[in-house]
Amino acid sequence: MNIALIAHDAKKKLMQNFCIAYRGILTKNTLYATATTGRLIEEVTNLTIHKHLAGHLGGMQQIGAQIEHNEIDLVIFLRDPLTQKPTEPDVNNVVRLCDMHNIPLATNLATAELLIKSLDRGDLEWREMYK
Repeated sequence: MNIALIAHDAKKKLMQNFCIAYRGILTKNTLYATATTGRLIEEVTNLTIHKHLAGHLGGMQQIGAQIEHNEIDLVIFLRDPLTQKPTEPDVNNVVRLCDMHNIPLATNLATAELLIKSLDRGDLEWREMYK
């Protein structure tokens, strides 16, 4: 499965900890991330991450394009709901694209854990029908 990992600045440490905790599951999949998030995850987990541009430099749009082309099966996007971002249109676009293309999306730790455990059980194999 192809998994996109995105985290706002205030959630990057949480994303690192999430990836440490679920490294065993993540290592079985292909991972994509925006530049800084990907680099930070690689530093603490030694996972291989395909890194796009930084989110504010077009990385969010690159992930959006992957979603549109059915190249992403799961998105974990740890958002900071308390701080308005100048890239908010890109954030909303990723959420909209996930809804349009039926891509499971987690925007908080609780949902991310549910989705990653579901992935490990094989509950997301239905995504193969979409490819």
